[in-house]
Amino acid sequence: MNVYDFDDTIYRGESSLDFFFFYVRKTPWLIKYIPKVFYALFRYKLGKMTVEQAIAQYASFVEDYLKNIEDLGADAVEFWDGHMHKIKPFYKELQQPDDVIVTASPENTMREICRRLGVRRCVGSLIDEETGRITRLCMRSHKIPAFLEAFPDAEIDSFYTDSPKNDAPMIEMAKHAFVVKGNKIKQIK
Repeated sequence: MNVYDFDDTIYRGESSLDFFFFYVRKTPWLIKYIPKVFYALFRYKLGKMTVEQAIAQYASFVEDYLKNIEDLGADAVEFWDGHMHKIKPFYKELQQPDDVIVTASPENTMREICRRLGVRRCVGSLIDEETGRITRLCMRSHKIPAFLEAFPDAEIDSFYTDSPKNDAPMIEMAKHAFVVKGNKIKQIK
């Protein structure tokens, strides 16, 4: 089986950030949170804030917003209608029937893009749509238990990522590993 990270690997950019801006257009009052979002993202990218710290600081806002979304599935369809062009062309060339996407993006929003791509299996973060609570965070080292819960006996032939540092545990599990930068792929294992 081949396993792919999604954001900045198959998808050009960070889909969760793009979803945030999608909701800013639908709900303009969210614009006041743009500085906080970029500040948290900047601190996270510099290693000055952990994912857990970001969630602790911003979870209540995210939960309050998410539980008020009327139809996340319909929003995901609308979002992907406008963002399909950000799927990198290399993926269709490499795609196999047993591919798995492992991503920090919520499974709730990934279902639609996976359907469109023909990817039957995705492991992502989980959000309870009624409460807005993040019940599973699927990033960095958290990807391993989420992946193993879904595929306890799986062997990863090839793993594709944009970030060998963040996905080091997944790389370790794979027979082969590749770094994707733009549309260029480089084998690192």
